[in-house]
Amino acid sequence: MPRSTVASDPSTALMLRVRDGDAEAFAELVVLWRDRLVTLFLHHTGDYSTAEDLAQEVFLRVYRSRATYQPTAKFTTWVHTIANNVASDLRQRAYRRLERGVPATTSASSTAIGLDQLAVAASGLLPARLADRTELRAVVQDAIAGLNERQRMAVLLAKFEQCSYEEIAAAMQLTVPAVKSLLFRARDQLREALEPYLQEDDR
Repeated sequence: MPRSTVASDPSTALMLRVRDGDAEAFAELVVLWRDRLVTLFLHHTGDYSTAEDLAQEVFLRVYRSRATYQPTAKFTTWVHTIANNVASDLRQRAYRRLERGVPATTSASSTAIGLDQLAVAASGLLPARLADRTELRAVVQDAIAGLNERQRMAVLLAKFEQCSYEEIAAAMQLTVPAVKSLLFRARDQLREALEPYLQEDDR
């Protein structure tokens, strides 16, 4: 990464200090990123306690990887790659629990909260005239609940983190066309769920 880019990216500059053994820089990095990561995982899992645990796991992995960190990309892309891996690990553990017949720990009510918040943002994928119609929220929630995990993560990175296709591709270890396909299918699924409302709005 060019020196000018490092200078313009506070997180990258902090991470370089962390790599050099600066504990204070790591504390600053945690303060800078904690709320963003908790929010990301909250929308992904619907459970605040789980979101906090997952954010903490991201910081642990960041710290453990400090010695080998190279600023070949923005810190944002690097930390989102770690976050995606943490989310993938959570998904794999959930599958293993299901295979053993162990129920998931996230409550239905907490999931509803997360989906409710995500629904508000996801409505931005839809025509502007529908964005403020509160009666659509439950419908959008159902559509979001139907997204697979990869689609949901792509939507979260696009909508909440304002990541570009290239940044999402790097974070999720996908190609740009694959990311575009994920987002296209997610938008298509949301629009399909809202088709009756779209038709109603056109009358």
